[in-house]
Amino acid sequence: MDNSLADFDELTPDLVIEAVEAVLDTELTNYTQPMPSYINRVYELKSESNDFYIAKFYRPGRWSHNALLEEHGFMLDCAAADIPLAAPLPLTGLVTEDEDTGTAQPAPTLGRIEGFPFAVFQRKGGRLWEAEDLDSWLRIGRLLGRMHNAGALRAARHRPVLSAEKSFAEDLDTLAGSDWIHPDIKDEVDAVLEKLQVLVGAMFSDYGESTDGYIRVHGDFHSGNILERPGEGLMLMDFDDMAMSLPVQDLWLLLPDHAPESGKELTAILEGYREFRGFNTETLMLIEPLRAMRIVYFLCWCGRQKNDFRFQHSFPDWGSKAFWMKEVQDLENQHDQIKRAIEEQRILF
Repeated sequence: MDNSLADFDELTPDLVIEAVEAVLDTELTNYTQPMPSYINRVYELKSESNDFYIAKFYRPGRWSHNALLEEHGFMLDCAAADIPLAAPLPLTGLVTEDEDTGTAQPAPTLGRIEGFPFAVFQRKGGRLWEAEDLDSWLRIGRLLGRMHNAGALRAARHRPVLSAEKSFAEDLDTLAGSDWIHPDIKDEVDAVLEKLQVLVGAMFSDYGESTDGYIRVHGDFHSGNILERPGEGLMLMDFDDMAMSLPVQDLWLLLPDHAPESGKELTAILEGYREFRGFNTETLMLIEPLRAMRIVYFLCWCGRQKNDFRFQHSFPDWGSKAFWMKEVQDLENQHDQIKRAIEEQRILF
């Protein structure tokens, strides 16, 4: 995976329409409505027959071709298991070359134009999921159990492995080798990151990537990626951060608080989850380490796009001394949360 950011300036509305018309065998109107997205470029399109589509153009260089196919493969496995989502549509006349073997492989869901990989989806609407009562958490648990059954069907060799020894170590190395950290606060940042690396590494010592239990996970399972659709139930969106991980990764982003304070919600999630799939409750102790890993991952995510005009508009103070001073405090607080979870062990069931 190349973490550089390519330029989308050449992706014009005309090029978007040309790309999608070629692979859908349908005529589109000139309607190209941009949708919110920092990393990729996403457009709502309309056909002459009044059908609506979503075209997602992936940032070149962020994911390899095979990694994108693995994202699509996971979504299609979920769709085959009757899990509601907008799966990538089959595209016509496309053949690609497997990056590992060099042999021609069909790529029915991934197109490419002028260097931009893209996929097309049916537009599906709904309202964002909200936790109204414990039954809401039960439903989430059932959805997760079913999704993880699909995730366990096969591995994804070209996606990140969310573990202390892989993704966390890589993100820490990225930060250390960057010029993103303000020089006046770099020593403090380095010190807290070193403490976190030791603590998180110790907690993952029994759960390395060779450990049984790593499956394909959504990777970004929060309320913004779950829609409530009348008559269909809960629908999943945005598998862009799909990864190989322990299933616990998909449990914690929805929680209303840190793990020790979210016992009722976790209990309900696991009750629903276990209707479809077993769960190792010992891995709940990894929730707060995973939260720390997410903070560091997000710092790298921001650093890679800090020169993007959309990002600068939304985060004008990113990278300032004041910003990094607050990050140090947040990282220190998260270090303390991990130690508290270890000492209290209140989230073990």
